[in-house]
Amino acid sequence: MILDRRAFLQTTGALAAAAAVRPQGTAAAAAAGTPKKAVYAGMLPKQLAWRARFQLAREVGFAGVEVSTITDAAVAEEVKAAAVASGLVIHSVMNDAHWQYPLSSADPAVVGKSVAGMEASLKNAKLWGADSVLLVPAVVDAGTAYKDAWARSQKVIKERILPLAQELKIVVGIEEVWNKFLLSPLEMARYVDELGSPWAKAYLDVGNMIFYGFPQDWVRTLGPRISRIHIKDFKLDRDKGQFFWKNLGEGDVDWVAVRKALGEVGYGGWITTEIDGGDAAYLKDVVARFDRFLAGQKPVAA
Repeated sequence: MILDRRAFLQTTGALAAAAAVRPQGTAAAAAAGTPKKAVYAGMLPKQLAWRARFQLAREVGFAGVEVSTITDAAVAEEVKAAAVASGLVIHSVMNDAHWQYPLSSADPAVVGKSVAGMEASLKNAKLWGADSVLLVPAVVDAGTAYKDAWARSQKVIKERILPLAQELKIVVGIEEVWNKFLLSPLEMARYVDELGSPWAKAYLDVGNMIFYGFPQDWVRTLGPRISRIHIKDFKLDRDKGQFFWKNLGEGDVDWVAVRKALGEVGYGGWITTEIDGGDAAYLKDVVARFDRFLAGQKPVAA
């Protein structure tokens, strides 16, 4: 969506005001505390029971986990018990209905299924003690214009999702991803601001915008709007027209610059690895890379 002049001034004015009151540099990092390390549950060995998966995550050095939506009540209870037994915090739920059933669809039946998916995710979060649900808000495609995706998705989020989120006290984290939507940090800031709710924030993925932006720029622009962060790395070969998802430190993300930006905006919340999974040795290596990133270093040891 092209920002008109009034909207642009409103957005940049809000950003300037936020920058004026937030702490800067090292003081910001100290004020916010050190970000907390989490792992996406899909990275853990699937052949293990939930309790064993979570125990492994704790043993290798993660403090939290993000779990995808689970609609089977018995399995959801098993996940809860596993978290309690292992001491691993379920900090967020990754909603899984938004791709197949986008909120931006013109079909009310599709939207209804998408809303039902978010309701299930929000109830999962409440059961597990999480306070965040990830939402991809819209999908722009040949049948859905950008402006329609914007208007339709905001309307549904405001009217049918945020009331339950507020009731359950769960933040809806809007993620930027390869959906041809929210292609700049200014757009993301405006989109979140227009939702007009403390229960709507930004869920920033530092790898998803490498095609068309820089994660450190997104961090500084979104600032206090950021509620959660995904980390992954991405390697783009422009000469061959190829790209590859990579382990932390092996792609094009400038991790030192991203860490510096997080300190400047005072981010101290959960950061979740969302990369290929593996065994205990592999996961320990991921944690070591994660720790180097948090220390302001390149994730790959020299």
